[in-house]
Amino acid sequence: MRLHSAFALLILTAPAFANERRFAYSYEATTVPKGQFELENWITYKHGTKNDSDFRRVQFRHELEYGLTDRLQLSAYLADWSWTDAGRGSASTTRYDDSAVVLKVNWLDPALEGLGVSTYHEVKVGDEFIELENKLIVQQNVDRFVGVYNLTLEAEWEGRDYEMDNGEIINSLGLSYELSPRLLMGVEAVHEIPLPDWRTGAHQRVLAGPNLSYRFGGAHGWWITTSALQQLTGEDDEAEFEMRLIVGVSL
Repeated sequence: MRLHSAFALLILTAPAFANERRFAYSYEATTVPKGQFELENWITYKHGTKNDSDFRRVQFRHELEYGLTDRLQLSAYLADWSWTDAGRGSASTTRYDDSAVVLKVNWLDPALEGLGVSTYHEVKVGDEFIELENKLIVQQNVDRFVGVYNLTLEAEWEGRDYEMDNGEIINSLGLSYELSPRLLMGVEAVHEIPLPDWRTGAHQRVLAGPNLSYRFGGAHGWWITTSALQQLTGEDDEAEFEMRLIVGVSL
């Protein structure tokens, strides 16, 4: 009886979290609640390639999310920008990359149905660059475990006349376990299939590694998530190691 009472007390006093992310590379099916804003700041660090062990790149993203309804979320990437040190005596560069608008639709709520299904639709624009991205998000909740799968199709056009037409298919998987109401840990894997000129046969890349998420709670629901991924396929011109940190807060 005491055990049941203690468990009930834990549930009732556990901090409430609206849309915290368990994964840094994979998306979950949940959306921001109606009328709520959430701010996310991303930092992605990439280091080393087979051809240049000194290569370093740091990418930044500032994203604002808003719940139009409990199942419809509108987001804006206010700015994506990056700093790159190509190594081998090259000068480092800092540049603005792009901005984007995203609509995310939740079709099945994993908290209600157990299985979550959402779609994600993005339009990204930069200097002589346009990208369309569509994503299918599937989420399964089992007790303290959460598993996700994302299937992404990207189409991009680059150049002065947007003559460079390429695509990419990305599969990602994530599994997270709730160690406590605040601390979660798990693993992620990403499989990238480039489609230059929409032709197959380009070099593919697979990355995998651990992730960790911590919920600070409080009135504004702070949380932080990080993933560290190692390349497993040895592509010469792609980063050997990546680490992403996302800090989010409900406004």
